[in-house]
Amino acid sequence: MSGKTINPILKTVLEIGPVVVFFAAYLLTRERMFTIGGTEYEGFILVTAGFIPLMILSTVLLWKLTGKLSKMQIVTLLLIVVFGGLSVWLNDDRFFKMKPTLIYLLFAGALGIGLLRGESYLQDVMEGALPISHEGWMVLTRRLAGFFFALALLNEAIWRTQSTDTWVYFKTFGLTAAVFLFFMTQGGVLKRYSTEAEGGDSKDG
Repeated sequence: MSGKTINPILKTVLEIGPVVVFFAAYLLTRERMFTIGGTEYEGFILVTAGFIPLMILSTVLLWKLTGKLSKMQIVTLLLIVVFGGLSVWLNDDRFFKMKPTLIYLLFAGALGIGLLRGESYLQDVMEGALPISHEGWMVLTRRLAGFFFALALLNEAIWRTQSTDTWVYFKTFGLTAAVFLFFMTQGGVLKRYSTEAEGGDSKDG
């Protein structure tokens, strides 16, 4: 199904809105305990329980409005449902905290498999949005695969050694900033392998 154009502000709200709501709700409930059906739950668990249907709703709305979902969005939603659900069901926040690790490992692994086949799955996902050669896509894909693997290790280190507060701040702001900075620092690749310029250098940066 071909994609439809929607208001970019609405698209951004649907993509990051649930994360913002999760963060705000966590700040309001982090020091409280809730008793439901004779079982005590931390605020983090209840916020996670609310985050799951919110993510499902926002993803379905994105699909309805744009006519498509990326594989990344689908995989992310599935892991949120599975590991968020396990955290709520077992009353154990560790499962939800593991989710970013698994997401980044899956992405790194998928990109790595493509590289072994001489392909850039990143190029397929982004539908050739950047005006760079195939070799440029391969360089960018190698870097992104390594970056995702590093993020998976970092998430493991944070949630296993730091407080829930620290992990929530890291998940909400740290990971988002890291991804943004990664792409901001890839200007050299975009320039070197640009298909819009003549005589681009083909060295691997």
